[in-house]
Amino acid sequence: MNARIGITTSLETDATDGDRQTLRLAYVRAIERAGGVPTIAPMLESERATRAFAEGLDGLVVTGGPAVTEGLVAEGASSDALPRELDGNAKTRRRSDKWLLDAFAETDRPVLGICYGMQLVNARRGGRLWADVERQVSDADPHSQKRGAEAHGLSLVEGTHLRRLLGGRASMDVNTRHLQALASVGEGLRVSARATPDGVVEAIESDDGTFIGVQFHPERLDSDFAPLFRHLVERAQRRSSSEPAARAATPAVAQHG
Repeated sequence: MNARIGITTSLETDATDGDRQTLRLAYVRAIERAGGVPTIAPMLESERATRAFAEGLDGLVVTGGPAVTEGLVAEGASSDALPRELDGNAKTRRRSDKWLLDAFAETDRPVLGICYGMQLVNARRGGRLWADVERQVSDADPHSQKRGAEAHGLSLVEGTHLRRLLGGRASMDVNTRHLQALASVGEGLRVSARATPDGVVEAIESDDGTFIGVQFHPERLDSDFAPLFRHLVERAQRRSSSEPAARAATPAVAQHG
């Protein structure tokens, strides 16, 4: 059976019609094309229920999302320094994502963190985060479409899993859609790519490649970046094949109308 890959979602609040989870189809397509079974992760009310759901997953994608409020490098290390363009009040989503990550941290199941997802994993491992990199780092360029940036160069670190997955190339061009950025790397992680020319951290990974995090959005890029999703699915498939008893039946998640 193909590996089940959990995909986290965004939360849209609506006082009239009720809150809803949303997910860009590009994430689903990327996992499907990589050979995995995309499985939308519900935002549950308890950690126990979240862990029960996580038992049925072989891998996880933590998608782009709101502001990360852990580990901020800011006055008082509070959310007061967050960019006004970011939602700093998405507590329901952050709580759900943390529960999923904590469940995965206790196993060797692979995780791909994208944008917010990379930042959140880094913070959970003790890394620090610039609340607003453009305003806090004097030589940082704009990194968000909200501030006029569309793309920038990427310098890949030799000897990393990311560079190998992307064909061994030393440099590439990527999209850019973030306002926050890593100030320091968390425990057990290493930098695998930086933006050019300003050197902002654009990717991190664990030594064994079980976790890969990227600041850019590979689901919005061309097939050159498909190996990131294939790596996740292949790792998850090996885990699934070697531990069939660990897999639990996972109910389908209905789409919102």
